[in-house]
Amino acid sequence: MNEIKRYLSEIGARGGRKSRRTLSAEEARAMVKVREARRAFRRYRAQCFWSYRPDLDIGPEDVSWVAEQLMKHGDRESWRIGARLCR
Repeated sequence: MNEIKRYLSEIGARGGRKSRRTLSAEEARAMVKVREARRAFRRYRAQCFWSYRPDLDIGPEDVSWVAEQLMKHGDRESWRIGARLCR
């Protein structure tokens, strides 16, 4: 049992070392914006994005478009989310 535990610990530590990415602050903020834009697209799809495919892939270049649509067609809460995406 100790041998198995040691083996799993060893491969887990190795995987952790390999998979660690270093992102600049700018890259990290961009990733967060994309994640928030995707979440807003799904949440407000019926209200603001009804004419677009539900499986539309939102990428970094689409964040400002999502923000604009939220602020133009949504309610107060969606406007707030759109404004936060514009920062």
